[in-house]
Amino acid sequence: MIKVEAINLVKRYGQTTAVDKATITADKGEFVTILGPSGCGKSTTLRMIAGLITPDEGKILFDGKDVTDIPPEKRNIGFVFQKVALFPHMNVYKNIAFGLQMRKYPKNEIRRRVNEVLQLVRMGGFEERMPSQLSGGQAQRVEIARVLATDPAVLLFDEPLSNIDAKLRDELKYEIRRIQRETGKTMIYVTHDQGEAFAISDKIYVMNNGKIEQVGTPLELYTDPKTPFVASFIGSSNFIEARVVSYQPESGTTLLEVGSVMLKVRGQPNFKEGSKVIVSLRPEDIYIIDESRQAEFLNVFKGKVESVTFVGTFVRANIDVDGLLLKVDVHGDDRFRVLNLQGKEAQIGFNNCTVLNIQ
Repeated sequence: MIKVEAINLVKRYGQTTAVDKATITADKGEFVTILGPSGCGKSTTLRMIAGLITPDEGKILFDGKDVTDIPPEKRNIGFVFQKVALFPHMNVYKNIAFGLQMRKYPKNEIRRRVNEVLQLVRMGGFEERMPSQLSGGQAQRVEIARVLATDPAVLLFDEPLSNIDAKLRDELKYEIRRIQRETGKTMIYVTHDQGEAFAISDKIYVMNNGKIEQVGTPLELYTDPKTPFVASFIGSSNFIEARVVSYQPESGTTLLEVGSVMLKVRGQPNFKEGSKVIVSLRPEDIYIIDESRQAEFLNVFKGKVESVTFVGTFVRANIDVDGLLLKVDVHGDDRFRVLNLQGKEAQIGFNNCTVLNIQ
């Protein structure tokens, strides 16, 4: 296990800055994910950490040692690419053994290590299978086993599940997390899939346009996004432009004006009255309620249900509150009750508003 630090990395291609002062830290044994949309610079950052791309600025440290100018084969890393690249003419055993043979390991040690990693990825008994006889998920497991066989200090994964169907992808992400926990290796993982990142990561760096927008645990990113991009990329949100009216010390809340609607946010603001702000309100934090539940919520309003859409695990209702159109997600058994509310009046309640930024 080693600590990995990528400090103020910059990579330019002509006039385009692909990575702009990105700093990533993975502590020993930590599972760190770089999350962001396609083209945001996350894979370029990972490849700079691996040594496959040379940064224009910044440095990379492994346990405090500067490895920026050290070639990838001398960094003791394991890299799992997006596309599986098993040797088609070699069976599973030979594919995994190849890297060990190149390092001149004794045959007995090669056999021991191949068997060990096959058990770790739950592919024991597949030694004689050819790559053409494997499913996509099985081939990816063999790819991971091949990387693990040489016992790298750091594991780097570049969107390893993007070419696998949804059901198998859901299973394999937990397998990757299990393997990381069992080996205790430091891992840096790249994905554009928020659900994937949230399910398996200790810490997530959210990247956008080459820059790190925010870093935190999955819970921190979800409950306390710092920018509109993070709030929109992580889940779904209602973005509301508001004006600060006043702080109410007796209730410990701040009043925000949105047209004719007055919202309440807990806490004292660090900005002046009259300031314009953007507020994020998660659809799942809004509840359709009856009169008996009004006291549970800081904000209670009546509105018209403009539309209702059944999505399966939840129902999405769009509710107009005096010109403020809010997305409301209803889960559990309550979602069936909401299906017949289209065109009718409904009462909503919510507590959690997050002020994202000041304009």
